[in-house]
Amino acid sequence: MRGGGEQAAAIGVRDGRIAVVSPYDAELDAAADLRLADDEVLLPGLVDSHVHVNDPGRTDWEGFTSATKAAAAGGVTTIVDMPLNSIPPTCDVPALTLKRKTAETQAYVDVGFWGGAIPGNVPDLRPLHEAGVFGYKCFLLHSGVDEFPPLDADQLAAAMREIASFDGLLIVHAEDAHRIDEATQPDGASYRAFLNSRPRTAENEAVQHVVDLARETGCRVHILHVSSAEVLPLLAKARADGVRISAETCPHYLSFDAEDIPDGATQYKCCPPIREAANRELLWDGLRDGTIDQIVSDHSPSTIDLKHLETGDFGTAWGGIASLQLGLSAIWTEARRRGFTLPDVVRWMAEAPADQTGLRTKGRIEVGYDADLCVLAPDETFTVDARQLQHKNAITPYDGRTLTGVVRSTWLHGVPVDLAADPRGRLLTRGER
Repeated sequence: MRGGGEQAAAIGVRDGRIAVVSPYDAELDAAADLRLADDEVLLPGLVDSHVHVNDPGRTDWEGFTSATKAAAAGGVTTIVDMPLNSIPPTCDVPALTLKRKTAETQAYVDVGFWGGAIPGNVPDLRPLHEAGVFGYKCFLLHSGVDEFPPLDADQLAAAMREIASFDGLLIVHAEDAHRIDEATQPDGASYRAFLNSRPRTAENEAVQHVVDLARETGCRVHILHVSSAEVLPLLAKARADGVRISAETCPHYLSFDAEDIPDGATQYKCCPPIREAANRELLWDGLRDGTIDQIVSDHSPSTIDLKHLETGDFGTAWGGIASLQLGLSAIWTEARRRGFTLPDVVRWMAEAPADQTGLRTKGRIEVGYDADLCVLAPDETFTVDARQLQHKNAITPYDGRTLTGVVRSTWLHGVPVDLAADPRGRLLTRGER
């Protein structure tokens, strides 16, 4: 699969990169030969630019070894790690140095890093840029961890002006703190009460505020984990007006719906929340027309005890969904039902995240690109068993769900990833080739 479509081809690899793409029956001078089975297709390795590895500091939640093994098992060959929930968060160069040192001997896939924009660290943004982060994440309300506080309106504007000065990228958790504070607070096991506590107006107004500041400052911005379909017209108009803005959504917003989430099922809790079925279908429409650019996991795991399964209390449970290993299968299961094709999935989950982060040798099967590949059996089904996943903690809302599309093998730099061997992943910096 290459060039936005499917075709029969022979691929030659040299020194970890794709050296030639020829007609299928071409004779290539090769030291080794791999032929796909009749039920397999070859995809570019996926790029997941929204992963919370939590290492160092919260390695009982996840870690670079478990996260990158889960990525490889799911056909993901590149991840970009979020600046939280590690301790310290990646908000200055020393913290980035520590995180890179932590990751360098554990990575089974290639790993890049986001920086963080928090109150008081505007002087750290340019040094982080020069040290190779792919951009900066910020929150507009409490992040869930005290060491990564949100930006108020003035702090957001200051960060955007600074980031615009060197043409960096700001990625935003867009929910308005005031609207959340005004909403009814979640209490107990009712999913409807939790949903009402994170109203879509909070997301809509936050996105509009980011759009307005991006228009004013010229800063490149990206809206994380879009859950409210009501923001799609705002995004479309902003782009038509020349605002440099992109957006993502996540497998859980495209797979589940609020009507089917049982009370007390806190494995489904995430912020912003999973909304109604009608809203989900509008998100699929946003992918169809290109308003939403990409799909990434927002893999945000925790220990099982933090999900408070014994009480089912949505008000106190950790908000985050573990799905890094399952994203490709989850999306392909739902996409094919709606008439989408594997090239669509590749565009959303490999090409677009690579383009957005500036990973110029990732996400495509083209000459000169890294030979990062995924062998997929697109018609084979399996039932998710959380205990069999590579994730450190065996909890996910996909547990027991039947998905279509089995990853048979994953290749990094032209060599199959062996989860029993030593890791071979590289640490990436922005702009490298």
